[in-house]
Amino acid sequence: METPRYTPSDIQHLPTLPGIYLFYNHKEEVIYVGKAKNIKKRVSDYFTAGKVHNLKTARMVTHVVSIAYTAVHSEYEALLLENNLIKALQPRYNILLKDGKTYPYLCITNDRFPKVIITRKTVPPLGKYYGPFTSSYAIKQTLEVVKKLFTFRTCNYNLSVENITKKKFKVCLDYHLGHCKGPCQAFQDAIDYQREIEQIEDLLKNNFASVKKAFKEQMLAASKQLDYKQAQRFKEKLILLDQYQAKSLVINPLVGDLDVVAIISDQNHLFVGYLHIKQGAVSFTQHRVVTKKLEEEAADLVPLVVCALRFCSGSSAPEVLVNLPLNLAIGPFSITMPKIGDKRKLVALALQNALLCKKDFLHQKSNFQAKPNLTLVTLQHDLKLKAPPDWIECFDNSNIQGDHPVAAMVCFKDGKPSKKDYRHYHIKTVVGSNDCASMHEVIKRRYSQQATLPDLIVIDGGKGQLNAAIQALQELGIYGKVAIISIAKRLEELYFPHDPFPLYLNKQSSSLRLLQQLRNEAHRFAITFHRNQRSKSTFQSLAIPGIGAKTLDKLLQQLGSYKTIQSSSLATLTTVIGPSKAKLLHDYFLTQIK
Repeated sequence: METPRYTPSDIQHLPTLPGIYLFYNHKEEVIYVGKAKNIKKRVSDYFTAGKVHNLKTARMVTHVVSIAYTAVHSEYEALLLENNLIKALQPRYNILLKDGKTYPYLCITNDRFPKVIITRKTVPPLGKYYGPFTSSYAIKQTLEVVKKLFTFRTCNYNLSVENITKKKFKVCLDYHLGHCKGPCQAFQDAIDYQREIEQIEDLLKNNFASVKKAFKEQMLAASKQLDYKQAQRFKEKLILLDQYQAKSLVINPLVGDLDVVAIISDQNHLFVGYLHIKQGAVSFTQHRVVTKKLEEEAADLVPLVVCALRFCSGSSAPEVLVNLPLNLAIGPFSITMPKIGDKRKLVALALQNALLCKKDFLHQKSNFQAKPNLTLVTLQHDLKLKAPPDWIECFDNSNIQGDHPVAAMVCFKDGKPSKKDYRHYHIKTVVGSNDCASMHEVIKRRYSQQATLPDLIVIDGGKGQLNAAIQALQELGIYGKVAIISIAKRLEELYFPHDPFPLYLNKQSSSLRLLQQLRNEAHRFAITFHRNQRSKSTFQSLAIPGIGAKTLDKLLQQLGSYKTIQSSSLATLTTVIGPSKAKLLHDYFLTQIK
């Protein structure tokens, strides 16, 4: 059963329940997903006459053709559903928060003699997962500490009772180095092995007290038995554990489990600092830059950001601390803004991370803007230009034996395609196949009305087309004001004005690859336009009863080409030209096939 849709004029029929709503455009694409305590009231806000929206929201509203909704029991359920739909659909006007599934975890497997492994995939039946960790370095350091404090196997043997009884396996190097006690040959039983695994779990849960207590008991027991060497080993483990605990940023064990989210907002971005606290210790940290899509207020985005970060860290903490004046309960957790005490210090720490995140982002952005494109600098050097060619235009012709001659111009700015500046040209003054004359016409038409000139003009062709372009620039009185070259396809020769000898660049050079990209893009753009013109001409020459020229033009505008129209279903044709004409056209194509 399809979800019912509503138009902006049918808002009065929406329910007053909590839930989520979806905005669709004319292409049936979801462009926005939102949540609401009251669906009808929230959606009405977008379409109320006289309501003042920012420019981005106003633009989005103009694209809304239909509305769908899903009612739920609570605002928390709406928040979870909104978060999941945004990840799945990635609507144009929603902020996108990745779920962090690729962060590494430590997994204690569910084997009879469990292993401790690093993984980036969480498969619950495989074992217990601890993390996620912020980096590979952090998780490897933790695993290294675990290996120094405890003994466990790293092999992939199937240590069933039957296999151990039959003595199928032999101890490996880890046994001789003291990293494993040899359960594969029954040198360690399952109960003793499991005791060590439980201590590893306590360590990963930041439950240092129980691990310290066990080490101290073992140290004292070894001392009473006059086994001072073994007692020294446990003393060294206690020292190592104290060092690890100091690095784990223990705040206050009385704080318990918390999530801390600090957000700094500017006009276009949110800068987020996140801490996940387990039993008073910071066990996971992260910072993010979130791009606003509709200039949303930071407070409106807090629940969505919190939900995404908790999912990322696997948190079930009952309380989330924030730096904004927002106090509310959403399902199983509450969001509060502490003013004093240890919780306030935690918010200050997260806020410091958010500030550093903003500083790094702005620094990288300014560096990126100030840093010149190295490929363009190389191209400047290779072509002996006065400055890097930030603005390049490339021209190509296309025709088949003089039929439907066209030309195309593509534009690259800062070394990247600027498709809004691409242009098509119908050749008007040249009869037959004459690429040089066609190039002369196109260059003259392009720059006779172009007030600002590019830094470099590239002609797809040899010396003949280059000379035709130069002549056009001379007639316009702008020759010498803009650099111009041509690139020939056969050996990738570069020709310069009035130079009989071509330049050959290294085949691996970045500047040649950029020129090839320009030439190939111009060729593609010209060929596509030429094919469309031939297709249009062929289609419009058909005498189809009941189908006029305007209908044919409409079909070509909507569907693109004759082949696409011919292969379209009756339903597709109906959406463009109506049922009666669509049936006439569909029947005509069927008779042609027969």
